[in-house]
Amino acid sequence: MPRRPTSITQVWPAGSPRALAAEQARDDLLRERPDGADAFEQAHGPFRHYRRTLHRGADGAVTEHIEYRLVVPWWGWVFQKPFRKALAEPRPPGSASPWWAPPDQLTARQANSLGLLAAAAMMSAFVNTIYGQTATFATDTFGIDDQGLSFGGAIVRIGVVIALPFAILADRVGRRRMIVLLAWLTPLCCALGAAAPNFWVLTATQTVARPLGLGLSLLAGVAAVEDMPKNSRAYALSMMAMAAGLGAGLPVAGLKLAELGSEAWRLVYLLALVYLPVAASLGRRLDETRRYQAVHHIAPPLNRRRLGLLALVAFMSNLFVAPVSFFQNDFLKDARGYSPGGITMFTLLTATPASIGLLFGGRLADINGRRRVIILCTPLSAVAIASVYSLSGAPMWIAALGGGLLATTAYPALAVYRAELFPTGSRGAANALVTTTALLSGSLAILLVGALRDRDVGYAPVMTALAAAQVVSALIAWRYYPESAHLELEQLNPQDPVLAPED
Repeated sequence: MPRRPTSITQVWPAGSPRALAAEQARDDLLRERPDGADAFEQAHGPFRHYRRTLHRGADGAVTEHIEYRLVVPWWGWVFQKPFRKALAEPRPPGSASPWWAPPDQLTARQANSLGLLAAAAMMSAFVNTIYGQTATFATDTFGIDDQGLSFGGAIVRIGVVIALPFAILADRVGRRRMIVLLAWLTPLCCALGAAAPNFWVLTATQTVARPLGLGLSLLAGVAAVEDMPKNSRAYALSMMAMAAGLGAGLPVAGLKLAELGSEAWRLVYLLALVYLPVAASLGRRLDETRRYQAVHHIAPPLNRRRLGLLALVAFMSNLFVAPVSFFQNDFLKDARGYSPGGITMFTLLTATPASIGLLFGGRLADINGRRRVIILCTPLSAVAIASVYSLSGAPMWIAALGGGLLATTAYPALAVYRAELFPTGSRGAANALVTTTALLSGSLAILLVGALRDRDVGYAPVMTALAAAQVVSALIAWRYYPESAHLELEQLNPQDPVLAPED
């Protein structure tokens, strides 16, 4: 049964500013239009159902009654209270949207898609994180050294080529079909890791599952960028990244299971099955993007300069990002003596608060521009995160939190370019090529760090040297990327047809 609408009733004294304002159609989180003498309905906004009615008492007081039903699948519980407060306290015309809301008004269809795609991102992040979180414990079970651990991490990343056919097909048969298919395949393949008889079979299962999750993530990002208004694309990716943070946190929290026994890490892989309801929800409720439905050229020639720039930035960035994330648990366990529970606490208490940067980063990138956010936040984040491997105790925790906050602030600005700078007919393939470059770069970096560690080279000098690559990537993006904020995708890609405004 459909959920019952939420209602708000407020009474304003006769002649008060709020009573006078209530008689005017509002234009903030939604745009109203009159529906009779004393009623308003939604003309444009994120509600499945919305109606505001006024009643004037004998003393002239105005009773305002709002009845609405918000459309945010899976995440309505997060936004219900902020929306209720915003509806009860309308903002003056022309004022900025609340800090937690997108800069643009979303339609009900856009809000529905964003909620579903964020759930898909949560699933993808779980699968993309689980091997890195559990591999160090699996190596203890199977007697694998640091070199073997680094080979496993590299092999899993090289498997990204498996995502390429799905991305190419998404440009030919639609985003929705591939997203739904990958949403079913990803958790099922991931759960196979629980039954692995040795480290290399475990690695093989995740060499398939992880690319499927990556394909799901990149296509969900493409669909979100295609569906969102021009001033809210980075915001949409920031919402998906926050959901992904929750997904990545589940295997981290699940590491407590590893304390139950030498092979209890297998239980973490079974947690993947909790995402099957998300796949079912996507199959029932996700719409195809309007831009894909519009007439467009399939597989038009790619802009080689843009593709080369994005691939170069991805390559340089992942020389640092991949090893610092992959070897963190090994560093904490071996160099700092942390237990699985201690690693869980460190990761959750530093990464979870840092995720707030995603929200602010998305709004900053949409309002003030992508390039400024990138050049201000990315180099500082690299320095802070690299310093984690030189520190211990409270300074290590502070550096991880600060570096994570800066990195998450920069993430939406960097990520949104991958979908913005390519036309609809090749947007999936271009994203997959850039992602493949990033993963191959990360594989090389992990192999390098593993080889150096087997030669007793410390983590600190290696990570500090690799941080320079992240700084270079930010400089390239700042100097050569076009500023894409406030522009429609069709302005960035003139070969695509212009869409009519959505009601």
